[in-house]
Amino acid sequence: MSPIKVLVCDDSALMRRIISDILKSDPEIMVVGAAKNGLEALELIPHLKPDVLTLDIEMPVLNGLEALPMIWRRYKLPTIMLSSLTQDGAEATIKALELGAFDFVGKPSGAISLDLRIVGEELVAKVKAAAKKDQVVRSTTYFKPLAKPIPTPPKPMRAGKRVEEIIAIGTSTGGPRALQVVLSHLPAELPAAVVIVQHMPPGFTKSLATRLDHLCQVRVHEAEHGQVLEEGHVYIAPGDFHMRIVEHRPHSYRTELSQTPPVGGHRPAVDILFDSVADLRDVRITAAILTGMGGDGSNSMVKIKQNGGRTIAEAQESCVVFGMPRSAIAKGCVDTIVPLDRIADELRKSWKR
Repeated sequence: MSPIKVLVCDDSALMRRIISDILKSDPEIMVVGAAKNGLEALELIPHLKPDVLTLDIEMPVLNGLEALPMIWRRYKLPTIMLSSLTQDGAEATIKALELGAFDFVGKPSGAISLDLRIVGEELVAKVKAAAKKDQVVRSTTYFKPLAKPIPTPPKPMRAGKRVEEIIAIGTSTGGPRALQVVLSHLPAELPAAVVIVQHMPPGFTKSLATRLDHLCQVRVHEAEHGQVLEEGHVYIAPGDFHMRIVEHRPHSYRTELSQTPPVGGHRPAVDILFDSVADLRDVRITAAILTGMGGDGSNSMVKIKQNGGRTIAEAQESCVVFGMPRSAIAKGCVDTIVPLDRIADELRKSWKR
């Protein structure tokens, strides 16, 4: 099998070398070149014909956000963004995912940090996933970047209303775009509370929640410890915190955040969230697994199914990466398998049970 050809784009010569060394350490990957800005990357791509591009966000001449739409339009090249773990970096990364980036890897300590080696395993795994071009191109059928915000009516506050259904969603690679598709098709008067684990570092989940809240009719929050769930509201587990849902009085539920050890390398972990909702009584539970690498959430989805909950998995045809849905389906615990653009319709069916 031919090696995966990667072009590295970063304005720092040191970072270009570090990223290249990380990638070249895997025998399945070959670094074919390096560019110091987006303009140089655009010039090199037709000559080097890479399978995957790693792209820094902050660069002179032509930065990552400026270059990304041009790269996608001209070459349909799967792109992994390299982002600093700052508020500005998080906001730019969410924007890059909307513009068509496959995924991102956070730089632990700034633009020229040797600590990038810490995320080497993640970078290699995401490059290998991105190299499956059929998955990347297929995913764009279901995600259209928005030129301007969707006009939405004022969002109602429904505090104190008993919660009769909880929708739990787990996702990873490709998740921000998938969540936008699903949540933007839910009404403001949603008769359920939605709780979500999206694998992301600290800070990024806040930017994601803010962006989704701006685009959707439901209210979207980065969850806080002890928050009481309300119908018509969505709660995203913050990066680096597990989230559980617990009953604190009849038909009233709240979030519980913790920094207990990662599960399967993840914090937050879908399995932690799903396991907690599986234990709840006197409330309908619907769980959905969307695109993502690995198998997080599949073990606890078995428990949800055994306890009478309804289970949904995104179909392979729309997944950016089919790993998480495939794992759940293989365990025989999925009631319904549908492509991304039909997930919201399936969620609506549960309200009529």
